[in-house]
Amino acid sequence: MTDTLNPTSVGELVDAVRSAPRVIAVGAGTKPRLSTVRPDVVRVSTTQLRGIVEYEPSEFTFTALAGTPLSEIQTALAERGQYLPFDPVFTRAGATLGGAVAAGLSGPGRFRFGGMRDFILGVRFIDGDGRLLRLGGKVVKNAAGFDLPKFFVGSLGRFGVLAELTFKVFPQAATSRTLRLSAKDTAAKAVILSEAGRERWELDALETSVAEDAVFARLAGPAAALDVITAEILARWPGTSLAPSDAANLWGSVGEFSWAHEGGVLMKVVLSPSEVLEFSEYAHTLPGSRGWIGSGGNVGYLSMPAGMPLPALRWPALTLRGEAALWPGATPRFEIMQAIKTALDPNNRFPGLDE
Repeated sequence: MTDTLNPTSVGELVDAVRSAPRVIAVGAGTKPRLSTVRPDVVRVSTTQLRGIVEYEPSEFTFTALAGTPLSEIQTALAERGQYLPFDPVFTRAGATLGGAVAAGLSGPGRFRFGGMRDFILGVRFIDGDGRLLRLGGKVVKNAAGFDLPKFFVGSLGRFGVLAELTFKVFPQAATSRTLRLSAKDTAAKAVILSEAGRERWELDALETSVAEDAVFARLAGPAAALDVITAEILARWPGTSLAPSDAANLWGSVGEFSWAHEGGVLMKVVLSPSEVLEFSEYAHTLPGSRGWIGSGGNVGYLSMPAGMPLPALRWPALTLRGEAALWPGATPRFEIMQAIKTALDPNNRFPGLDE
């Protein structure tokens, strides 16, 4: 394995990318399968490039270096009553801003507010020719050219090496509440996910465990409004309101994937709400598997113990951790993906889309 380069400035990052014919950027390693490539590819770590470069609370935007831990960003935002509504994951594990963008993972808040790609405004990155470029801007109202920063969300380091990123943020809600809605079986859970997602309540999050006969709904807003909405929801489905400490433990487990097998395989699976029942039943057929369904049924996660035979998935999927194919399921490819890859990395300095 080639030694990892550890640049401490953007200039050194540019030099590191130019120093080898093939490179891949790595962050804190919270999703290691995404950067598991051939041994001849030089690893360039961004963990020494950290810090918030600009933060304008009145404009609801910030710019930070790619190696900045998400926990540092969340702390700085919280001090001004603001937050990242898409609930970035693996925060406690040390995930970095650049790694989060490259992985493209959003947490429970995606259900109401949209995913990471809806909040990214601009990027500075090094392309395959070793050029330091900027795409997008640092303000919310920006109509300069194509919205290419969104292509870096979920790009897995295949388009370029991220150096700096700009995001918009939201004000933090005054209060939140989590409801545990009982469901007698998987079919009942699917119904709750479908119907609750269409109601006027504007739920903050809507998630369920494959193993538990319940759906978890998170509300956010003024306390008086939450009382009214809670009463309406519990009149429709039986359930209880979780104590704040229990709610914090629940969402912490979701965001850190602590429900998954330690040392095993963890996959993200693309779903639609109509496929929740089929995905849940499929997960039940796999010995030792654990599963979670998020974003109102639009994403699934499947965890397998280490050493167990890996399933053949009919859904598009991405392996985050463990020894498995990067894309273990159906892998749709679009011409624009390759076109962006060719434009930003004409000499294939970075791994290919399927490597």
